[in-house]
Amino acid sequence: MELRMFHFIDKSLAHLRDLEEDLENVCKEIEVYFEETLEGENGGFLNVNSRVKSPKSLKEKIIRNNYYKKYESSEELFENLSDLIGIRIECRFIEDENNIYEKIKKNFHEKDENGYYYNKINENIKLELTGEQPQQQRNGFEIFRIDGFYEYGERKFNFELQIKSLVNIFWGEIEHKVIYKNNNYMLEDSFFRNIMGSIKKNLSMIDNQLLLIYKQVNQLNTIDPNIRKSQLETMMAKIIYDIFSTKMRNYMGLVVDFRRSCDVIMKYIFRTNNAENLEDYNQTLLKTLSRLNEIGKNEMDFTKKIEFERHICIEDEFCGIIGDVMLNSINDDFQWNLFFKMIFEIELGNNAEDFENFIAYFKGRFYNNKSFAKLHFLFEEDQVENIANSIMKELANCFVEIDSISFIYEENIENINGVIDNVIKIIFANVNSFEEWEKSKDIYLDFFRFKVFSVFDYKVGVENVKGFIERVKNSSGRIQVSEGILKYIDKLELLSEITAKDALQLIKLSNINENSLIK
Repeated sequence: MELRMFHFIDKSLAHLRDLEEDLENVCKEIEVYFEETLEGENGGFLNVNSRVKSPKSLKEKIIRNNYYKKYESSEELFENLSDLIGIRIECRFIEDENNIYEKIKKNFHEKDENGYYYNKINENIKLELTGEQPQQQRNGFEIFRIDGFYEYGERKFNFELQIKSLVNIFWGEIEHKVIYKNNNYMLEDSFFRNIMGSIKKNLSMIDNQLLLIYKQVNQLNTIDPNIRKSQLETMMAKIIYDIFSTKMRNYMGLVVDFRRSCDVIMKYIFRTNNAENLEDYNQTLLKTLSRLNEIGKNEMDFTKKIEFERHICIEDEFCGIIGDVMLNSINDDFQWNLFFKMIFEIELGNNAEDFENFIAYFKGRFYNNKSFAKLHFLFEEDQVENIANSIMKELANCFVEIDSISFIYEENIENINGVIDNVIKIIFANVNSFEEWEKSKDIYLDFFRFKVFSVFDYKVGVENVKGFIERVKNSSGRIQVSEGILKYIDKLELLSEITAKDALQLIKLSNINENSLIK
């Protein structure tokens, strides 16, 4: 005698064949309804897919869930099978899933006596919308899954409505075909559970990256290439932060703010890849995005010291001073350590070479200031180089004094370049020859140093300020001590430090409105 299970399966498959035509008609009608409802929707809607449960799938479900024990007949099974028909609304991104769900709730605004919702356009389609969405699945992940039914004459056919983004569709295929329907793998196995969790996290990260790109492209409605480049850099910096902050949270249980470091890294990557036009930018963007996706899959040790393959080779004086500070801080200061770890992870290759490249890039951000070229109108080539190198060395000394990663932040680089512009204007207004520069350069370089310090609200020693004032008073040039300074000098005696900005108020320069130069 045949086992009851096989008898029940045979009856159920026969019943499915009898209903096949009706089920296909109902399935198509539901699909068309949701397509027409969501068509033209700008909330990320892509497509509607539908299917009637196949004989093979029905057989597997009966066995897996012991339905042959639970139900007396195939008719009773079909009355309770929630996914006899499956409707899947596909959308671009994870955040679009909720937008489409809200759209459906607004559309199904009528309520019948049993608590199901419908729209008068097609009163046969009913949805159960009182449950919480998205639903928590057994695996811990969320899904928008809505139960519904279609009234087809005297019959009632159940259907399951799902709303899925592209990455969740992909995830569903992995889970359903690799794990759920493969008895060689056990969902209870922690190894497979952890692997699947890791895959889901990476897919969610990819979804977020694609969403950022999509939003950014939609906002690129300007014809100014420079603005487009800036927007691309901002977008990529956000992706870098998202990836590494996630890794930091998983590894350390906390996240420090390093967003401005990410801004610096993106500008460095684009400029060192010689991305001069939009096509170059796009290539660099794709290459970097590909690398970031690889990084997202790898483990990262935030406690490990950075090591170099060889000795760092820097001959330039500015780069030597800057490089020494960075090397001394790279394994002592967490922000510096994290900054270069991110660069070395993204720019695969030789750490020593990447470090040298960044130092050279950092120097170029100041040395390529167009104001230095203006000095050629007043001085000879070697004299221009002498003045520029003096200013750059003073800037390097400021870097040593400030001793903070904030020195490389983009807004501070821009402000320092503004200081260079202003100081060169002052030199033009007050210096007529290289000999005059040589006599008074200490004053101009002190002034430059105070201006740089003021960018960081840095305090300077009163003795340094008094020495600066004394040099200005004894100078034969056109820099003068501000009126009323003698009254203030008595107050200086009571202080050990004052802000650089306050120190700058103590002098005035002829032919220059200094108030416009102090930021």
